Amino acid sequence: GNVGAWLDGLAPQDEEYRRLSEAYVAATAEAGRRLEPIPEGGSIRPGASDPRVPAIAAALRARGYLPAPPQGEDPAQPQAGAGNGYSAEMADAVRRLQEDHGLEPTAIVDAATLASLNQSAVDRARILAVNLERRRWLPREAPANRIDVNIAAASLDYWRDGRIADRRRVVVGQPTNETPELASPIFRLVANPTWTVPESIAEEEILPKGESYLRRNRMVMRDGRIVQESGPQNSLGEVKFDMRNDQAIYLHDTPAKSLFGEAQRHRSHGCVRVHDALGFAAMIAEQEGVADDWREALATGEETFVALPREIPVRLLYHSAFVDGGRIRFAAGPYGLGEEGAQAPGAGARPR
Repeated sequence: GNVGAWLDGLAPQDEEYRRLSEAYVAATAEAGRRLEPIPEGGSIRPGASDPRVPAIAAALRARGYLPAPPQGEDPAQPQAGAGNGYSAEMADAVRRLQEDHGLEPTAIVDAATLASLNQSAVDRARILAVNLERRRWLPREAPANRIDVNIAAASLDYWRDGRIADRRRVVVGQPTNETPELASPIFRLVANPTWTVPESIAEEEILPKGESYLRRNRMVMRDGRIVQESGPQNSLGEVKFDMRNDQAIYLHDTPAKSLFGEAQRHRSHGCVRVHDALGFAAMIAEQEGVADDWREALATGEETFVALPREIPVRLLYHSAFVDGGRIRFAAGPYGLGEEGAQAPGAGARPR
């Protein structure tokens, strides 16, 4: 007598899935109302005047970033008598849209912002459908203590006791060296790690630069492999979060700190670089009761291992639509993952 309730219970029951599902229903309802694409052109800065401004305002109203027009007027159409001036109110709305689409919130209407404004309800429904499908592949109960890395958004959430305790930016694999989706726990912290260069990177990127490059970067040959010695300029930085998997994927520090300030952070060879990794390691060491061991390990200046008393699950996920701060956000992840799942909800696959 409970078949209906049983079927309803097969889908994930968490709040994020519910919010994404509601957004999908709303987008499909809106799909019949199409906006005219906003023409391409030069960037528009706040305070400027441009004939495309009324169309931009209409797109912002249709998406809920500006107040709805008076009753009876179509929010998807430019309002009669609207001027061409790019107002401060519009600039705030554009910033919110940019934040929701993983763009730098500059309020400048550039090509990427125009692409987000021109994204149709059909496109949004498709993205949401694919992401809902992907969430149905996951175990229904996530560990209360875990680290979730969203590869598409290049961000990390650290969960303790079922709540987000920390959130920070990460740098993940570039499209030619994709960070894989996997579940793999951190079992130890490595202070002052050395880096054994993968053979493909050694052959393609390191050896052609010659011996002087090796010396400058403290790289030596050991057992036929290039090894970069410990130090702040080591490619793994000053801490590595060792994970159990057969793909040599882990979290780590980096000397290339400037990349964390970029909107698009798909720049690594596949591993996950963590913003303020030393601070993150200190937090974990403190919470896991090995803070003294960790400080002593760092002080040695040499590669030193600090085992965690319990492993911390890590999930590397590819979510190009997600909930953040109560708002639905979209990440223009470059991998095209999810296309294999687009067939199930009838969205159809698209090329990367």
